Amino acid sequence: MSPEQIEAWIQKPLENAVFLTGPTASGKSEVALEVADRLGAEIISVDSMAVYRGMDIGTAKPSVEAQQRVPHHLIDLVDPTIDYSVSQFVIDAHRRAGEIRSRGNRVLLVGGTPLYLKSLLCGMFQGPPADWEFRNAVQADIDAYGLDALRERLYQVDPLSAHKILAGDARRMIRALEVAKITGSPLSHWQTQFERFSIPKTSHAIVLAWDRSSLHQRVEQRVDRMFERGLLDEVRQLRSKYGQLGRTASQAVGYKEPMEFLEGKLPEKEMVDQVKAHTRQFVRRQEIWFRSMPGMTRIPIGSDRDLEVAPHAIASALEDRQVA
Repeated sequence: MSPEQIEAWIQKPLENAVFLTGPTASGKSEVALEVADRLGAEIISVDSMAVYRGMDIGTAKPSVEAQQRVPHHLIDLVDPTIDYSVSQFVIDAHRRAGEIRSRGNRVLLVGGTPLYLKSLLCGMFQGPPADWEFRNAVQADIDAYGLDALRERLYQVDPLSAHKILAGDARRMIRALEVAKITGSPLSHWQTQFERFSIPKTSHAIVLAWDRSSLHQRVEQRVDRMFERGLLDEVRQLRSKYGQLGRTASQAVGYKEPMEFLEGKLPEKEMVDQVKAHTRQFVRRQEIWFRSMPGMTRIPIGSDRDLEVAPHAIASALEDRQVA
């Protein structure tokens, strides 16, 4: 395996960019519009669910007016029957960033999907292209011997990946075996090179840091507004148009629960309560992840008034750093 081949399989961190993140319901989208205006920037969405067409209300996708005011990218890319991967996202984000710079504009990345953010800030090992002969052979073994045999095979080749990958996730197990076969080293070996968090020197990362009680109140209000705006009708339309959604889209908070309600598995009040509870749980995971990220500039937010002045604080922080 030549160094040139390995280099081609590595996606480096995204340089010369501004990252604006924060937990769900923190007001990122509104603040981003003001920041983009001040910077002369275009926005790249860093939201794993905003890539799906038709999933608008439950993802709090930027409005048509917002997208007309400031160009937004990586929104409405694929149908929700497709499982859009983090690897594809990183490729798409780097390409769009290059296009934005070619127009003389700055790159502003906005969103709160931790894995997507980390992959852009730290880089990632994308690995070799698919070996379909190998994949088909492994699939034939699965059909003959079952997933347990596949999992045991992966434990022998790459125990760390086998421990991390869910027992029913055949696609990722096959990929881990494929990478080990082609490169001669376990996938976990390649991935650990990118686990150490470090913000590129030419980039800047900012997080909107709400106090927890105020943020949870905003979550409650956000979920109520989603249902008032017609989230249930949106889910009905998705089911009518696409039937079964893909694995990723169907598990999204705000969509999984309404689908269970429409299937008669949940009463209406419990559906709403679960969306709120699951959103709060996701917010807690985001906050833990943000706190673990060294080098991020935290903008303390305790009220709507703080949110209104946040763009000025962000612009000042960027001027201090002189980020391009």
